[in-house]
Amino acid sequence: MLSVLHFLSRKIAIAIATMIAVSFLIFIALEVNVEDVAVKVLGQYSTAEQRTAWLFANGYDDPFLIRYLRWLADFACGNWGMSTYFRAPVIEMILPRLAASAMLAGGALLVIIVFGLGLGVLAGMRSGSVLDRVISVVSVITTSIPDFASAVFLSAIFVFWLGWLPGASTMISGFSLKEMILPVSVLGLYSMGYLARVTRASMVDVMSTHYIRTARLKGASMTRIVLHHALRNALITPVTVIMLQLPWLLSGVIVVEVFYAYKGFGTLLYDAALNQDIYLIEACAMISVLVVVVSQILSDLIYGWLNPRISLGGH
Repeated sequence: MLSVLHFLSRKIAIAIATMIAVSFLIFIALEVNVEDVAVKVLGQYSTAEQRTAWLFANGYDDPFLIRYLRWLADFACGNWGMSTYFRAPVIEMILPRLAASAMLAGGALLVIIVFGLGLGVLAGMRSGSVLDRVISVVSVITTSIPDFASAVFLSAIFVFWLGWLPGASTMISGFSLKEMILPVSVLGLYSMGYLARVTRASMVDVMSTHYIRTARLKGASMTRIVLHHALRNALITPVTVIMLQLPWLLSGVIVVEVFYAYKGFGTLLYDAALNQDIYLIEACAMISVLVVVVSQILSDLIYGWLNPRISLGGH
């Protein structure tokens, strides 16, 4: 228990240091030139007097470090400013959009885990068989196709050719499972194939170990061998890969959400960048960093649980 607490304290300290370092870079990139900030907030047709008055009223005449520390404190307290494009509090815009993207990423993660792990375990159990070769070929094909190409390909088949699914996922009339199918499939395809390949390689290694051979010699069934002996050790690498997919899903949803007009975190970040919405970009960037560091901590915790021989306190 003490080792876990020590591990968590170290990881949280590293996460906080990482977020502070990244936040400083974000602030430098977006707010080092105060004149640009004034133009982005007030518009390019604002006068020099208006910009000067706005900068003074909002504390931009203070030293850079003071402004950064004030911005960081405001962000930690949930004061993320007003969107210069949408004219609404940033935090009120981000939270519902983040929930929408979490739902989309959760569906994709379910597809990735169920099919990626399942196909990988089946291929690893029967290494060299026809099933193994078929799964390997399918996995290579899916991982070779980028998101935008998968979106075009699936839309061409299921929207324009067969007419089974809608081409947009706007959710205008409320939640629609039918509108979720295509974006979830596009997000899941790439990582599903990659996870299947990683799981297959891990499963093959475990199935060739001495304790698995001993279990076979004792007459244990393949199902018992896999479920009680091989699976836990074989899942160490795949679970780490799954946790590393969380940051990728957050960035991957940008392409998919924009393509399918899905109102989530990705389209919000896209609109913010397109319209130079400085405070919205800053908040979205910080949320992205937070997702990355939290997923890393969870990944290490799950890795330590699956492999007790590794001391969390020793990381």
